[in-house]
Amino acid sequence: MGNTDLVIQRLPFFKILAIAQVVLLVRRHLRGLSRDERRRMAALARHGTHLTPDERAELRTLVGKLEPRAFAVGAANHISPVPVPRWLLGRLR
Repeated sequence: MGNTDLVIQRLPFFKILAIAQVVLLVRRHLRGLSRDERRRMAALARHGTHLTPDERAELRTLVGKLEPRAFAVGAANHISPVPVPRWLLGRLR
C-alpha cells in the first residue's frame, strides 16, 4: 500500500466526497478550453514567473475562459458546510 492510499484511508468520507466533487467541477470548467488551449495553458503555467508580458496576457486570457469566479463559488458550494447564498449562485448562471 502506497503513502497516498494511507492518507486517503485516514480522511473522513465527506472530505473524500468533497475532493471528488471539486475534481469533477475542475473537469467541467476545463472543457471550456480546446485541447490546444489546455496544453498551452499547462506549458505557460509550468514556466511560472518566467513569462514574458505577452505570455502573461495569453495566460490571463486562457484562465478567463475558465470562468474562475464561477469555479470558486461552485467549489465553495461543494466544500462549505454552510450553503452559498442563492443570490450569488444565481449571478453565475
